[in-house]
Amino acid sequence: MATNTVAKRLLGSKPIVHLLLIAAAIIMLYPILWMLGSTFKPQNEIFTSASLWPKAFVGFENYTKGWSGVDGHSFGRFFLNSFTIAVGAVVGNVLAGSMTAYAFARLNFKFRRVCFAIMLLTIMLPYHAVLIPQYVLFFKLGWVNTVLPLIVPKLLATDAFFIFLMVQFIRGIPRELDDAARVDGCGYMAIYWRILLPLMMPALVTTAIFTFIWTWDDFFSQLIYLSSPSKYTVTLGLQAFLDATHESSWGAMFAMSILSLLPILVIFLGFQRLLVEGIATTGIKR
Repeated sequence: MATNTVAKRLLGSKPIVHLLLIAAAIIMLYPILWMLGSTFKPQNEIFTSASLWPKAFVGFENYTKGWSGVDGHSFGRFFLNSFTIAVGAVVGNVLAGSMTAYAFARLNFKFRRVCFAIMLLTIMLPYHAVLIPQYVLFFKLGWVNTVLPLIVPKLLATDAFFIFLMVQFIRGIPRELDDAARVDGCGYMAIYWRILLPLMMPALVTTAIFTFIWTWDDFFSQLIYLSSPSKYTVTLGLQAFLDATHESSWGAMFAMSILSLLPILVIFLGFQRLLVEGIATTGIKR
């Protein structure tokens, strides 16, 4: 009797819970929906109306104006620059990070624990503490105003968070697989490439997705190292709408902001299952 009563209460509360969740989702999505509606509004209506639907519909004028870009460079150029940096960062983090994680998780070498602890300490180090030394180094190398400072460090396994994530995932893979591969004549690289790398796919996808999102949304690093409009990324291009001509092109900026969200949305929805699997299984012994 008591069990049936509890069950009825839970079933009765489901519609209320669903309504609350829908209301919370609408509240969270309202700024994005308002920004989407503002892309079809004239300049003088954007901040004078909180309505999602424009009173005076301007069509795709803001999208056309925004895609033309700034300083003679189209926004398509900014998208290409962002994709170049994001893809380079993803490749660097996936390859270099997985190799480093494999070394920490499977290989026995001197001072392994000390090196792993030092790597973890770098997670707690604020980025601004190393900004000036890094800038001086890249300036001496002649890399300032190029994409190299934003890509090359990823090839050297500098993102300790993703290395730690993959180390925990590898530790959940049975060592018996390594032993069986070693019996068949596989060396360290063959075990990494043929055995562990395919099994690490959820962790690799998680690393790739987060690296892409964080690199795509990065503003501070790109602002520091990129100065030529031809090398601007999406984030710098959006900022340029506000001060390039000493007047704010809010409609064009909102239109390009909507377009800049699409790659992240598509990637997140397309790899959502592997992303959840990678996060859920990291650090769990199987």
